[in-house]
Amino acid sequence: MDSMDPSRVFVNNVKRLVVKVGTAVVTRSEGRLALGRLGALCEQLKELNSQGYEIILVTSGAVGLGRQKLRYRKLVNSSLADLQKPQHELDGKACAAVGQSSLMALYDTLFSQLDVTSSQLLVTDSDFRDEDFRKRLCQTVQSLLSLRVIPIFNENDAVSTRKAPYEDSSGIFWDNDSLAGLLALELKADLLILLSDVDGLYSGPPSDPKSKLIHTYVKQKHQGEITFGDKSRLGRGGMTAKVNAAVCAAYAGIPVVITSGYVTDSIIKVLQGKRIGTLFHKDAYLWYSVKQAGAREMAVAARECSRRLQGLQSQDRKKILLDIADALEANEGLIKVENEADVAAAREAGYEKSLISRLALKPGKISGLAKSIRVLAEMEEPIGRILKRTELADGLILEKTSCPLGVLLIVFESRPDALVQIASLAIRSGNGLLLKGGKEARRSNAILHKVITSAIPDTVGSKLIGLVTSRDEIPDLLKLDDVIDLVIPRGSNKLVSQIKDSTKIPVLGHADGICHVYVDKLVDMDKAKRIVLDAKIDYPAACNAMETLLVHNDLSSNDGLSELILELQREGVKLFGGPRASNLLNIPETRSFHHEYNSTACTIEIVDDVHAAIDHIHQHGSAHTDCIVTEDQEVAEIFLRQVDSAAVFHNTSTRFCDGARFGLGAEVGISTSRIHARGPVGVEGLLTTRWILRGSGQVVDGDKGVIYTHKDLPLQS
Repeated sequence: MDSMDPSRVFVNNVKRLVVKVGTAVVTRSEGRLALGRLGALCEQLKELNSQGYEIILVTSGAVGLGRQKLRYRKLVNSSLADLQKPQHELDGKACAAVGQSSLMALYDTLFSQLDVTSSQLLVTDSDFRDEDFRKRLCQTVQSLLSLRVIPIFNENDAVSTRKAPYEDSSGIFWDNDSLAGLLALELKADLLILLSDVDGLYSGPPSDPKSKLIHTYVKQKHQGEITFGDKSRLGRGGMTAKVNAAVCAAYAGIPVVITSGYVTDSIIKVLQGKRIGTLFHKDAYLWYSVKQAGAREMAVAARECSRRLQGLQSQDRKKILLDIADALEANEGLIKVENEADVAAAREAGYEKSLISRLALKPGKISGLAKSIRVLAEMEEPIGRILKRTELADGLILEKTSCPLGVLLIVFESRPDALVQIASLAIRSGNGLLLKGGKEARRSNAILHKVITSAIPDTVGSKLIGLVTSRDEIPDLLKLDDVIDLVIPRGSNKLVSQIKDSTKIPVLGHADGICHVYVDKLVDMDKAKRIVLDAKIDYPAACNAMETLLVHNDLSSNDGLSELILELQREGVKLFGGPRASNLLNIPETRSFHHEYNSTACTIEIVDDVHAAIDHIHQHGSAHTDCIVTEDQEVAEIFLRQVDSAAVFHNTSTRFCDGARFGLGAEVGISTSRIHARGPVGVEGLLTTRWILRGSGQVVDGDKGVIYTHKDLPLQS
């Protein structure tokens, strides 16, 4: 997911940029021109040119293109006898001379089609030793740029004075990468972009799955850590040359980005500040020094602390929770100040009322959270419980026991109270935790995290719970499937979908909370009104609030239904109807049944019977929480058995689907998954199992000496 990188704010001041195109971008693997990539590149440069950017292009490819043309010409003109003789490598200077005209002819054709004028400037290393040449070059380029012409530079390999131009790295510049860096300095560019055949600089060869893309190069950190792969398949130095050029330019004051030339809009994305490629900047070490610990470091620290937490006695883990509850109450005033600041900022920014409602810590919320934590602390010890004991053979006892999952990553939006609930559940279940809250709750989350971690003893370590403050860390965290064991997103459908699409780590949660209440024909209407109103109005922004009301067709002319509709409207609920209900009740027709309002609005539809209601729920619902209101026990049982949702209720509000109300103490979220936990996820949903086998010297030895009994034993020996 591309996101704005705070370290790339320099793009706001870019007017003049140098773009260098590598040989591997210009040509295909067999040496022919990559016309599609070149066309896309020229289209990007045309768009930027029309926006007023001053663009200087440095292109490789002449040698490779010339070599391909000369080989083809030689093949056409050779006899069979000639082909059987040893083939000598073609002279590089001749290849450059032949390829240069073809390369420039192609650029001229492509730019002409886009109504852009380009010009050619061939230079050599020795040219730049002349001070007058440098001045004239700057004047010429300035004149071209003022006319909206794109100057295209290339090293004139055909007349280079160096004996080994493909290996010699001495002199003022030694390849087109270093030429691009030199030109960026000479022409006072604001930015240098080096286009490659990979996404940027990796920690190792890009083909190695363990290699990670480096988003911002910090010389002090990365210089000794990077392992370079082979050089470019066609060019001279590959990534090593690009990094050398980038470091030289960056430390002279020109920001540099190395990124892929295979992506059709990579230059535009860089200028939009998107987090693509690798950035080189003279101030990068400052960003690194003040930046929070890296993603991997945070996750590893959380795992180490969680193992120390698991090693404590049950009473010591319980005391941590009780200390946290006390600390929250003791700091309620400070928490309130920070939360009110977040709420005020959200109102000023024009956020929706439903988000502001979730953001605000209303009076009594902190004491309620503290109470929930104390309830959680008093619950039965969840870690190390023996779930099953089996005698495999005489003196060989197998135990299935409960244990923590490991490290959890929770990404949540808006609700700062979720941070408290999740942290307390993680501690109770012995898990390490990484938290990323929404930016709208930044101050609230920061103070809550500080209060909670200050109550964790040094024997465990405050890094048990890491607070991720930058959205830019999320993509890196989602790659850590070797350190993070479970991701739980709590928020919008978009958030959940993005996370599921961006990670190999198991994801637990729900995308939508499209909850239904079905009112059957045999019903107590007073009871139905109470349930429907509560399900919709008690907390409309909650994921367990009713979003669709289904009504049996026999009630469509019932006075009780009319009263229910009036009650909803009296409470400010905006009503939308399905095709049948909108006509009958004269209300606007809904655009989609699969819609979560998260506000005082809901959809109503008329259905023929309980089976039609079940079909509607399966087709349009989100498998979260669905309810039937009826006095017909047989119909109720059909609904309870057949509705395939995480929670299915009879004659009670959907709002009861909640970890605290279920007696779980709290919840990390509600899961609509069918693997692992489902419904409100409390302590048990954050545990897994392991096997402990106790023996007295037994060996398998081909199972010759073992008599298996597989006898169930009491849980307590």
